[in-house]
Amino acid sequence: MDDVTDVVFRSIISECSAPDMFFTEFVNVDGLQSRGRDKLIHKLAINKQTDHKVVAQIWGKIPDNYRKTTDEIVEMGFHGVDINMGCPQKNEVKNGCCSALINDRDMAGCIVKATQEGAGGRIPVSVKCRLGWNEIDLTWHEYLLGFNLDMLSIHMRTRKEMSDVPAHWDVLPQIIALRDAISPTTKIVINGDIRDYAHGMELAQQTGADGVMIGRGIFKDPFCFAEQSPWERMSPAEKVLLYKTHVERFESTYLRREKSFQSLRKFCKTYVHGFDSASELREKVMSSQSNQELIKVLDGFIKSRVL
Repeated sequence: MDDVTDVVFRSIISECSAPDMFFTEFVNVDGLQSRGRDKLIHKLAINKQTDHKVVAQIWGKIPDNYRKTTDEIVEMGFHGVDINMGCPQKNEVKNGCCSALINDRDMAGCIVKATQEGAGGRIPVSVKCRLGWNEIDLTWHEYLLGFNLDMLSIHMRTRKEMSDVPAHWDVLPQIIALRDAISPTTKIVINGDIRDYAHGMELAQQTGADGVMIGRGIFKDPFCFAEQSPWERMSPAEKVLLYKTHVERFESTYLRREKSFQSLRKFCKTYVHGFDSASELREKVMSSQSNQELIKVLDGFIKSRVL
C-alpha cells in the first residue's frame, strides 16, 4: 500500500508476525528514470535484518522504464517485481496507468513484456489487477495469463466498485479454470478485505486460491499474519509502546526527511483502538506537529498506564 508498506512499517510487522512475502509501496518507474529519482528511491529501501522475500511493486506508463527499473530491482536484491495494474485512484487512472490499463491492453502487454525482459528470468514477475473496469470481465485475466506470469494477484472487485462492495469470491473458480488451461504454473493470489490469517486460510480453501494478500486488515491488528494473534490480550500501554517504536524508527530512518511526518498519523488507527481513552489519545496524536511532539504524547500515555 502506498505510503504504508515502507521499510519502517515492514520492520514492525516482521517482528510482530511476518507474512510469507512483503510488497513495497508502489513506485513510479517513470519518476525513477528521471530527475525525480532521488525523491522516490527511498520507496525501494530494504532492511536486510528484518525484510525477507520483498517484492518491489511498480507502476507507470513507459515500457522501457519498466525494463530499466526491473533490471535495477534485480540488482537491489528483491525477491520479485510486481506490476500494479489494480490501483483505482483517479490520478493514476487519469494518466492511463494502473487499473486504466484494462482499457489499453496493447500497452499493458508491452509493459509486461518489458518487465519480463528486465527480469531476464532472474526474479519472478507478477501482476496485480482487478476483476474489470465497470463490470466483471474475465477476458482481462485471460489476456494477462497469456504472458505466463509467475503470479497473478486479484483484488476481487472492479475498478468502479473501488472497495465499496463485498468482494466477488464466487468468480474465482472461473479464473482458476482459465489459469489451468492457459498458464498452469501461474500462482493465483486473492485480495480484498481479508481480515487475518484465519480468514485468509478459510478463503483459500473455499476458492482454491494459491495464496492470499492482506492489505487494510493490517490496520486492525499488526499481528494479523499470526495463526494466533495476541493483539486483543495486549495492554493499551503495550500497544502504544509499539507505536512509539514505529515513530522512533521512522525518525532514524528518514534523516533527510524523505517522507513527511504527516504519514505517521495514518498509523494511529493501527495501534490506538479498542481501549478506554483511545479516542482521546488519537485526538492528541492527530494534533501533533513533529516526531518529537508525537513521542512525547505517546510517552505520557505509556507512563500514565504503567505507573
